[in-house]
Amino acid sequence: MTARKTTSLTRLWQRIATHADLQELLDLAAVLLRSAGTEAALHLYATDSTRQRMVLLAKTGPKNSHAAMAWAEQSFEATVGWIRKHAMARGKGTGAAKMVPGLTLAPRTGELWAGALSDELNPLGILVATGDALSKAPVRICEQLTEAFSVALHNSQQWRELQKLREVAEADRQKLLFRLERQDISDSIVGAESGLRTVMERVGQVSHADVPVLLLGETGSGKEVVARAVHNLSRRATGPFIRVNCGAIPPQLIDSQLFGHERGSFTGAHDCHKGWFERADGGTLFLDEIGELPLPAQVRLLRILQDGTFERVGGRRQIQTDLRIIAATHRDLRKMVRQGTFREDLWYRIAVFLIPIPPLRDRREDIPALATHFAIGAAKRLGSPPLIPTPEDMEHLLDYPWPGNIRELAAVIERAAILGNGRYLDIKQALGSEYGTRTVRDDNTSGAAPLETLDQAMTRHIRAALRHTGGRIEGPGGAATLLAVKPGTLRARMRKLGISRGEFSDKQ
Repeated sequence: MTARKTTSLTRLWQRIATHADLQELLDLAAVLLRSAGTEAALHLYATDSTRQRMVLLAKTGPKNSHAAMAWAEQSFEATVGWIRKHAMARGKGTGAAKMVPGLTLAPRTGELWAGALSDELNPLGILVATGDALSKAPVRICEQLTEAFSVALHNSQQWRELQKLREVAEADRQKLLFRLERQDISDSIVGAESGLRTVMERVGQVSHADVPVLLLGETGSGKEVVARAVHNLSRRATGPFIRVNCGAIPPQLIDSQLFGHERGSFTGAHDCHKGWFERADGGTLFLDEIGELPLPAQVRLLRILQDGTFERVGGRRQIQTDLRIIAATHRDLRKMVRQGTFREDLWYRIAVFLIPIPPLRDRREDIPALATHFAIGAAKRLGSPPLIPTPEDMEHLLDYPWPGNIRELAAVIERAAILGNGRYLDIKQALGSEYGTRTVRDDNTSGAAPLETLDQAMTRHIRAALRHTGGRIEGPGGAATLLAVKPGTLRARMRKLGISRGEFSDKQ
């Protein structure tokens, strides 16, 4: 190969290594062919498995040279099969085109060369060159172009997928900031210097250790906020933070969602799908409500924690992942281990470092700051002047048992702002008969009502919300919205407490 050709090929690989634009790479490839004494029009096609066809990504050469290029959709599978063989077609006009299933060309006398583009496992696309003197191009150059564009197309697809993941992560981050009333995720956590002081000290201890962390706390106590604090202080802070609610995934889809699946592995699997473990590579995977995982999924999770490898559903290839697991639960996993519903070996793997998160009723010193924080946010959303709870409001808030913890407090403040028409906080009504009779603390004063158990208080609260919505759980005005929880979380809690929505469906 001449020095000029070698230089052009080197430039091509340099551009590939820096994620160059595919059109740029195609132009460079044309220069490389020209240096070999060949003029050619190049077309770069890629597989589009969701649409079951080939799509044109880039082209070069004479104007409209791509107009005659088309792909017969019905022969997509045959084309993919041809690519999988790492084949190359070379010949004249439509006769050569027939060697590539699905490729159609207008009748012509010029030469055609088509090279299959693939990585080790997946068909990626086809590089097509047409020209009257294409036969002069050395076979070695054509082979090197095929290899180069296989890498380029693989990099491009990986880059686009990474961009999508970043967009999803940023959307999740913005939703969390909105929910927490913050401008930035690094803003201090309300209560970090008071009721959550011990929790934040443990976060600081474990964040740089890169070991599994288990957060123990009631629903709505702020487990996700603590998990993100661990992530943001760790060496993985620049990597993805993926949150998965294990209790909200249907049992039949858990393996597919967590570990991914290969195309054709089950009915409806029209494409390869990366699971949460692959998407969290290099970052943190937050498994919320890990106690809801069925035993088969627990076995696969244990294997990942042991050696960092797994297989997609329907796949045979071992996939390596490097991530940190942070798990959370409101359930008593030790009791579940004794009952045989949670694996003992998995318990020892995820419980390397425990962080208990106290319920809101055990850190009442945080209620004034939290209430003020949520009130200011509610006023912004209503477009009203800043709202600050009065001393009387604080007295009511401090007396309430908060079975729903911080999440319930946020919902009550929001409701109080609405009931006060944005002019004041109607805390008393927000805590009143609309959501059941308020249970006050037993502070040993005369006539004080005894405390309910947590399950009793939660049952009463959920039943009151369902009664108010006529049994409706999801959507605007549903019980999940009123209680500020996700529908899946509410359904899981209802199952545990033995609450049926049917008894409320005819009541408004």
